Amino acid sequence: MRIISGKFKKRRLYAVPGRSTRPTTDFNREMLFSAYQDYEGKRVLDLYAGTGSFGLEALSRGAVWVDFVEFASPAIATILANIKLLNCADECHIYRKKVLPFLHDCKQQYDIIFLDPPYARDLINPTLAAIYQESILSEDGVIIVEHSRQEAIKEDFTGKLIKQKTGKTASFSWLSGQDILSESESPLPQNNYGEVDE
Repeated sequence: MRIISGKFKKRRLYAVPGRSTRPTTDFNREMLFSAYQDYEGKRVLDLYAGTGSFGLEALSRGAVWVDFVEFASPAIATILANIKLLNCADECHIYRKKVLPFLHDCKQQYDIIFLDPPYARDLINPTLAAIYQESILSEDGVIIVEHSRQEAIKEDFTGKLIKQKTGKTASFSWLSGQDILSESESPLPQNNYGEVDE
């Protein structure tokens, strides 16, 4: 696992030991970061952070701040090791909390939110509901979601759905901070989604 682009380009990251996490492949992360490229000056929230690779990639590409939310001790240790490796402790913070309580207590807004919870736990839609209910995403912000094909985004959020891409086992969804009325209003470039690697 490596940083794809930016100031930390090609730096290899530590992975969480064992099989308690499901890291996104470099190919799929590259596809996600190609689909949305505007990280300069942005505040980022990395939920169910795992290794922290999404948030660290965002920092590498110009984000000014990342908050990581993770509860599992092995994952937190890995995020800390990766932050030390990249020497970026002054650009981020780790919250050791369950995601839903964190969101309901959160008083901040973010420009980009990454969301990659464990599969088959029915976490995607409750997490999206909490993000919108608590107004955590800025109006011009983007939520980037990796989720199981069996766990679809509910119709409640289809008005904010910018784009979806589905592979053999994983789906990727991009949602906006406001309702999308036309493709011209999408914050993502059109037709810029690579194939999903499984």
